[in-house]
Amino acid sequence: MPSAAPDRNDLSASADRAARCAEAARGLTVPLLLHRNATEFGDLPALTALGADETLTWSALRDRVAHTARGLSVLGLGAGDRMLINMSSRPEHWILDLAAVHLGAIPSTVYATLSPDQLRYLAEHSGAEVVVLEGDAELARWAPILAEVPTIRHVVTVSGQASADGRVVTLAELAATGAAAHRADPGAFEKRWREVPPEAPVTMLYTSGTTGDPKGVVLTHHNVVYQCVLIEDTVSTPDHARSLAYLPLAHIAERMLGIYYPLYRAGHVTICPDQKQLLAALIAVRPISFFGVPRVWEKMVAGVQAQISAADERVRAAFDAASTAALEGYRLRAAGSLVPPALAARIAALDEAVLRPLRTKLGLDELVWAGSGAAPIPVSTLLYLAGLGIDVFEVWGMTETTGTCTINTPAAFRTGSVGRVNPGMELRVVEDGEILVRGPLVCSGYLTAGGDVEPITDAGGWLATGDVGVLDDDGYLTITDRKKELIINSGGKNISPAQIESLLRAHPLIGQAVAIGDRRPFVTALIVLDEEIAPMWARGKGLPDTSIAALATDPLLHAQITAAVDAANAKLSRPEQVKAFRIMPAPWTPESGELTPTLKLRRRIVTDRHAAAIDALYDTPSTP
Repeated sequence: MPSAAPDRNDLSASADRAARCAEAARGLTVPLLLHRNATEFGDLPALTALGADETLTWSALRDRVAHTARGLSVLGLGAGDRMLINMSSRPEHWILDLAAVHLGAIPSTVYATLSPDQLRYLAEHSGAEVVVLEGDAELARWAPILAEVPTIRHVVTVSGQASADGRVVTLAELAATGAAAHRADPGAFEKRWREVPPEAPVTMLYTSGTTGDPKGVVLTHHNVVYQCVLIEDTVSTPDHARSLAYLPLAHIAERMLGIYYPLYRAGHVTICPDQKQLLAALIAVRPISFFGVPRVWEKMVAGVQAQISAADERVRAAFDAASTAALEGYRLRAAGSLVPPALAARIAALDEAVLRPLRTKLGLDELVWAGSGAAPIPVSTLLYLAGLGIDVFEVWGMTETTGTCTINTPAAFRTGSVGRVNPGMELRVVEDGEILVRGPLVCSGYLTAGGDVEPITDAGGWLATGDVGVLDDDGYLTITDRKKELIINSGGKNISPAQIESLLRAHPLIGQAVAIGDRRPFVTALIVLDEEIAPMWARGKGLPDTSIAALATDPLLHAQITAAVDAANAKLSRPEQVKAFRIMPAPWTPESGELTPTLKLRRRIVTDRHAAAIDALYDTPSTP
């Protein structure tokens, strides 16, 4: 299959960089990194909960991990055993996860938004012997599952109550038992973690399940350490840097940037448990690097736009001048050109006077690197951010590739692409446009119901990603769609829904959009209003009812969405243009089911659940 690709599509990074990264990752494991940090950087801060008085140093963190590991060992958790974690982001989450890893066990964080049926599936499929739950509310939710899944021998509750039969134990009890065992025989802990090889599993992450049952992706210590080495080799950030963890730890991006990379660089992580506190957390932490899924950046842009539009004419003029200059420099750098000294000086002066104060209000004034991934981000969003002096570099990858597989960098980027392939990785685009990859970031496989790990690559080691893309002559990859999500209309035309949806979502009033048209005569769209920006806009217009349900039928707002659809259509070919749309009366969320926990569209659920609304668009189409 790979041999069908043109030679120029068979890319690998330079051999010297790949060799350097391979050597840097050789022999390293997560326990070894924690041991190094506690030994060499023991007094430096490692972990803080937002607003908490206590900060765990690397030395204190390792002590807590050792005690918890011994406690889990007393429960019978050992090498190869699985442990599910269903709790919010808090220091105890990190400690329990790392404790399991030190025993050679496989921790797996599950999304808090999963339904009871989904949790039951994961409990049965994983064969987990230990489950960690936050408190009594989670215990009540899991009660039917615990009664039906006998493989779960023990439950650890962080803030709930223990059970009389001993099946449910508190974390405090477990840690106390483990601390006593560790004091009596500290060598047992040290011996156990040293027996964990780089090829052993470090975590299992269940995919979001956009098209079916979730798959348990098994990643190794070498997978995550190699990704850390690549990040360090590619992105220039200082040692012991501040970072903010706010995404769920079931998300590969947060696992890499919130656990493994700070371990590798001995950084200081502050945990923000609630994304509604994100702005306050950014201002408090002022992170050196920040990764945001596209929706985070889109909301940030919408907030700045609202602030600028409400300012007086003098402020707007100053912003326009500074933003125009910053964007001019950004475009030159994106083209690989030098910024002339006079322009660079002008950009610096305007940035200090106008843009840096804006970034300070966002908590991003000390940012060295910013990234986006997990879903396509509109180019218009990237350009607006560049006009704020925030260069956001898009990356591409998947859980199965331990996060990034390709990356844009400050030294080499192309707006709208997802960058070039990482050192040591190989990438091919085959005849039907599907992207194939192989190399040290590809996971060891999927967990089977029987407990084995089944490889997901072909005989040549290639992973078929399911993503469709194109490579330019300089090796930059652009993702055009998911292979199984291409629209083929009734005329046989192949259409990318991702491109249409990205253009629609560029409008601040639109939170989500899904393009419809497979086996249909033309393209239509379901549009979901942004639940923060739309009410804010409505209040500014003096509308009496600012609820999403009311705005969905409001003529003034409908006119705004019509204009947004017209603007998107102007950038699309005739077969791609949206001929009719409907504004949905309620938001789509992971809880409502239309989105995955990582905010990807569940297209099959959308089309099934809203079939009547879709059919109505084709029964009585109205051209916007």
